Amino acid sequence: MTETQHIHQTDGTHRYTNRLIHETSPYLLQHAHNPVDWYSWGEEALQKARGEDKPILLSVGYSACHWCHVMERESFENEEIARLMNQHFVCIKVDREERPDIDGIYMQAVQAMTHQGGWPMTVFLTPDGRPFYGGTYYPPSDRRYGREMMPGFPRVLLSIVSAYTEHRQEVEDQATQIAEYLRQRSDAPLRARQPVEVGENVLDLLNIASERLADEFDAQHGGFGSAPKFPNTMSLEVLLRVHLHRKRSEMGVRNVRQKYSELEVVERSLQQMAYGGIYDQLGGGFHRYSVDAEWLVPHFEKMLYDNALLSRLYLHAYLVTGNPLYRRIVEETLNYVIREMVSPEGGFYSTQDADSEGEEGKFFLWTVAELERVLPAGDVPLFMQYYDVSRRGNFEGKNILHIDETAQAVADRAQISLDELEERLAHDRALLFNVREQRVKPGRDEKILTSWNGLMLRSFAEAARYLDRPDYLLVATNNAAFLLEKMRKDGRLLRTYKDGRARLNGYLEDYVFLTDALLALYEASATVRWFSEAHSLMDAAITLFADEQNGGFFDTGSDHETLINRPKDIMDNAIPCGNSVAADVLLRLAAFTGEDSYRQRADDYLRPLTDMLVQHPQMFGHALAALDFALSSGREFALLGEPRAADTRALLEVINRYYQPNSVLACANPTDQVAIQAVPLLAERPLLDGKATAYVCQHFACLAPVNTPEALEASM
Repeated sequence: MTETQHIHQTDGTHRYTNRLIHETSPYLLQHAHNPVDWYSWGEEALQKARGEDKPILLSVGYSACHWCHVMERESFENEEIARLMNQHFVCIKVDREERPDIDGIYMQAVQAMTHQGGWPMTVFLTPDGRPFYGGTYYPPSDRRYGREMMPGFPRVLLSIVSAYTEHRQEVEDQATQIAEYLRQRSDAPLRARQPVEVGENVLDLLNIASERLADEFDAQHGGFGSAPKFPNTMSLEVLLRVHLHRKRSEMGVRNVRQKYSELEVVERSLQQMAYGGIYDQLGGGFHRYSVDAEWLVPHFEKMLYDNALLSRLYLHAYLVTGNPLYRRIVEETLNYVIREMVSPEGGFYSTQDADSEGEEGKFFLWTVAELERVLPAGDVPLFMQYYDVSRRGNFEGKNILHIDETAQAVADRAQISLDELEERLAHDRALLFNVREQRVKPGRDEKILTSWNGLMLRSFAEAARYLDRPDYLLVATNNAAFLLEKMRKDGRLLRTYKDGRARLNGYLEDYVFLTDALLALYEASATVRWFSEAHSLMDAAITLFADEQNGGFFDTGSDHETLINRPKDIMDNAIPCGNSVAADVLLRLAAFTGEDSYRQRADDYLRPLTDMLVQHPQMFGHALAALDFALSSGREFALLGEPRAADTRALLEVINRYYQPNSVLACANPTDQVAIQAVPLLAERPLLDGKATAYVCQHFACLAPVNTPEALEASM
């Protein structure tokens, strides 16, 4: 197919089909019947733009994006607007989740031009790909929002055509300036800083980050800042680490400037999210973010990466505090993923939409009348009190279930025991969940992304290890096997998979997120294959992505197509950036293997950025965790014993009782020379008295080996 084709419908309308019909991305396929002559990103579109000297209209979005769907309905399905687009532009549609390189480059450009960003992203490029104008959503006609008049999309299109044809030199100058700005961002060397020695000033540095986060803390509702409010998992992970340092340090007294301790900030935030509408109280799992400061009204889409990072954070908080609420949230969230987001082959799907039946949140909302039809009559008042349900509703006349007061307070008011209340609520939730399952479910983006799968794989592996859940280990193992079998071609890791087809070369984040997950799976299973695969993947990542001149890693490989610049992201966002995870993985591999080149590469990246990381913790949460690893005297645990034997399991239970983020765990049967040779940390470790034996090493020194849980506990 070389252009948009259409057929006449019996009702006199047209049905169009364009090139996107051949894509695998659900987002691109959603646009395959637009009257727009869409191209996917590639040489065919760029060559057409150059040959016809037309500007490129680049539209970037993703399947679960509400306003992306709105702009499609309003503009891309509008035949007159499509005619303008086809006549004057080469139109390219990109799924940001498949092509984070394209999204990252042009989002930086839009933010530089407008000081804001988001999706849908609309960018106008010269035929050689340089951006000269851009924005986000545009309405189909001029529209006033408060005091601001937003130009309609047709007006924008005609203005761009006029500028491109009548003021071409100004357009070229603008494009050149923006392209140079982008090039300088990716080529800039890391800022120099005096190196920090291991163990020196760790808590002092983290104190700075903690103070910055405390300044943004919402003491009433938890989290940081005001509406819209995002979970900000990585910042909370940093505070959990600071709490651990305080417990172990003589400098453990909280800075007097901080009103709340780090653990108080973490727990307040986790509890408010768990009780809020951002959490699916019936089915488990978290929505994308809250549109208000109270965590009540979410944007209802569910993203794989949010649930990966949040389940992991709640798991770590459970290990630190022992609060059963956090364990429940972990298990409900992972159970949701198993139920809704696992493909028959073992991959994890990407997202669930916010909308169903054309209405945002419809699947998740309840009226009192619906409760009265489903629940036992005596339970309705209790359920309404506990989940704050009213006839007026709290969202467009319906109710988002959330928890406003304690179960004990509701039980006391009803003059029943807490156990009875909780039993009745559990029964009621099951009834409502079964009814909800009969509703039309939100759309699901069933493409499988290597990097996002890596995030969720690590979460399942950690939950399997720390909660002793063999079922979670099976999910993790199946996922790892799927990724390594289906997402590689000729040794090259690929980015995306759908309908039996894997495509697009993997990016830095694909390599290092999967490496990170495989190391966690090795620690959970003691299966040496996962360690060996991780080791090989990281070596391949160094070859493909390392910036040997300026430090760190590029986002795209040396074998990638040529773009206007080679992006290098150093800031953590909704997910960690590839560089942050790479630094952490390098440090873990250095601990496993003793290869100092890994540690040196991580240090060379982290140390120059130290000031920036601690001053801006919300932008560098995962990088701060890696910095903590680099500067702390971490621990290595080497266990020799049959992994499934009782004496080995007893030692593992002691280690897995604690959250020790700056540690690594290796385990092997002493007769398995393949496993021991693959993991140098295990080498030359004889058994003590013929029993399973644990070796604990810290700061380049090892304690005496132990073979009883009591002796190991004493060294923790």
